[in-house]
Amino acid sequence: MAVEKVDFSLKETSPNIGGDRVSGGEKLTSSFDLVEKMEFLFVRIVRARDLPLKAVNGIIDPYVEIKIGNYNATTKYFEKKPDFEWNQVFAFGQDQLQATTMEITVRDKELIIGDNMIGKITVALHEVPPCLPPDSPLASQWYKLEDKNGFTLRKGELMLAMWYSTQADRVFPDAWHSDSAIVSGESLLNTRSKAYLSPRLWYLRVNVIQARDLVPGRRDRNPQVYVKAVVGDVILRTRVSPDKNVNPKWNEDLMFVVAEPFFDPLIVTVEDRLENNTVRCLGKCVIRLSNVEQRLLPLPADPLWYNLEDIVFEDGMEKEVNFFSKLNMCVSLDGGYHVFDESVQIGSDYRPTAKMLWTAMIGVLELGIINASDLQPMKLRDGRETTDAYCVAKYGPKWVKTRTVVDSFDPKWNEQYSWDVYDPYTMLTIGVFDDCHLHGGDAVAVGDGKDPSFGKVRIRLSTLATNKIYTYSYPLLVLQPNGAKKMGELQLAIRFTCSSYLSLFLVYTMNPLLPHMHHIYPLSIYQLDILRKQAVRILCWSLSRTEPPLRQEVVEYMLDGGSPMWSLRKAKANFQRVLATFKCFSDARQWFDEIRKWNNSAATVLVLAIYCIIVLKPDLILPTVTLYSIQVMILQWRKRPRRPTHIDVNLSVAGSVTADELDEELDTFPSSRQFDVLRMRYDRLRSIAGRVVTVISDIATQVERFHSLLNWRDPRITVTFLVCCLVGSFMLYYLISLKVFLIFGGFYVTRPPFLGKDMLNAPQNFFSRLPTKADYML
Repeated sequence: MAVEKVDFSLKETSPNIGGDRVSGGEKLTSSFDLVEKMEFLFVRIVRARDLPLKAVNGIIDPYVEIKIGNYNATTKYFEKKPDFEWNQVFAFGQDQLQATTMEITVRDKELIIGDNMIGKITVALHEVPPCLPPDSPLASQWYKLEDKNGFTLRKGELMLAMWYSTQADRVFPDAWHSDSAIVSGESLLNTRSKAYLSPRLWYLRVNVIQARDLVPGRRDRNPQVYVKAVVGDVILRTRVSPDKNVNPKWNEDLMFVVAEPFFDPLIVTVEDRLENNTVRCLGKCVIRLSNVEQRLLPLPADPLWYNLEDIVFEDGMEKEVNFFSKLNMCVSLDGGYHVFDESVQIGSDYRPTAKMLWTAMIGVLELGIINASDLQPMKLRDGRETTDAYCVAKYGPKWVKTRTVVDSFDPKWNEQYSWDVYDPYTMLTIGVFDDCHLHGGDAVAVGDGKDPSFGKVRIRLSTLATNKIYTYSYPLLVLQPNGAKKMGELQLAIRFTCSSYLSLFLVYTMNPLLPHMHHIYPLSIYQLDILRKQAVRILCWSLSRTEPPLRQEVVEYMLDGGSPMWSLRKAKANFQRVLATFKCFSDARQWFDEIRKWNNSAATVLVLAIYCIIVLKPDLILPTVTLYSIQVMILQWRKRPRRPTHIDVNLSVAGSVTADELDEELDTFPSSRQFDVLRMRYDRLRSIAGRVVTVISDIATQVERFHSLLNWRDPRITVTFLVCCLVGSFMLYYLISLKVFLIFGGFYVTRPPFLGKDMLNAPQNFFSRLPTKADYML
């Protein structure tokens, strides 16, 4: 049976955006011009008054029910309140309406015997007026209630407003939508679209210098003292001081990531490690971060002496201590750094924490999330497969979440968002997820209560032309144990608008990618990795506390928050990238061999002529190189990439990877596999690492041979090289000019085959016999 080939390519689309069908480079400027227009019937239920009482106790709990064809929507309930004000908005997709009238009924929740209807209003849909943006919202008005026979009641009025509009209406994000009609209760809030802002993150630097006048528990031993710093749930320790006395020194940095507003204080304790692996606290100080100096310039913070409070108990009571040990520290909030929550290579923002150090905005990024198609089922509901999909996009500190389209494999969002751009070398990330928190336990999900992902799309802004609309359908890919799987397609419209080309040019030429503090006081790769994990944990905690929440698994997936693990697939892909990068050098060597062997006599003669001209006229070297570069760029113009960046399955080696290699990549840490499997993978890793070590040894050997020319390890070689240098310098200075020497050398290297055999020449023979330090290796 033939296996159907999956199409992982990027497809250009022609959506009906801006009122006209657009493809490629057309430029539109109207509001919501990157999405297809969706028309809705909006109904705002404001409040009721003078409702007739049907309950025995004279108190009613009213709610409003809206019915259009098969769609039913209800407002929230009121429990024994004198005023009935709902102020809720309902949105019904106009293309889904299958009725000509709308019935709005006021009912009593407490009246369960008989008909609980208080009154109703019937409206013909063709009489509802349009009210399109940017018009102001339509004013609400009072409508008298009717009984079930259509007669007007003596008492009872309902204030409401009805109008036709699009998703550009200002009430659209907070409205109840007909495509989430089966969702009710608190889950309804999760279906709404929202924008989020990440909290402002700071690097907290604690430079522990020294302590003075510590009081150890015993005087007859040398204390082993270290400093422990705690912020929230992050604990860092210094090394044990080499000074085994009561005045130890460290001069060591401890760095944390903290978020505004500063809730957690910095708690610093000095501890003594005893012989029986116990610890004794020698003192503690608590520092509020709101009182810490904010360092914006690359100047060291002022060291301060802090009192170490030692808690002493006597007879079960805390005793006041009048003597304090001292701890000397430099504590500062470093606002000159950018706090990385994403990987450096795929960052969406590189600005420093301090706003006064930000550069000017250079443009605006606009994103239209149009729809998705052919999404895979993610859970079971009522015995059938279904999907409740929503999108999350992140650029800089701003996150956006679309509304959740319930029970659809081809959801249509048509929502548009924008971001300010400060650097073009940034990445926009869009992910698609399935909402598993809409129906409680009624739906059986795949991801253990977590929102599983369909895949994500990354687009680098520097690859986009300015003021051009890109409309493409991106494949949504996830890596599974059986290989790369296509989970659907996501249709987007993107536009990068530049406000000033001069500012854009200055960003490329004058502004460094990272803030100056990263270059003056650079952080190591290990520090950046540890701090990034802290930042991701803070963002997960902060965004999960919003309404509706961005859940931890969503934030971690968007930020690639997992720890980097060994992947044979990625190793193969990166090795192929290195080979492709150095292919130009191998092509150049192959071309030179053809010239040297006179495979094409005319080309060899032409190269020799150009070589002689360059040697005799060295001032033509730079113009020749620049003209050749211009020629290459002109020839490459027609082959230039015209599509945005996207995931390439072939480049990622996701199509040719074996099942065992994928299982190793997707394995947990620590591993959950059997011992035999781990031993086989360990042996394979040892074999690969052995070849890598061999290559590194060969590189070190070639470099060490150059050093052996001068270090007299082989006296004969060093003497020979010394004599050659003396003779060569004499001849080049007195007998032969440098130009003649270069021309002669060029003709000698490219001599015809009949004038000499193609063998190693004297310098190569000489170099291959140089000694190296490989002889000293065990």
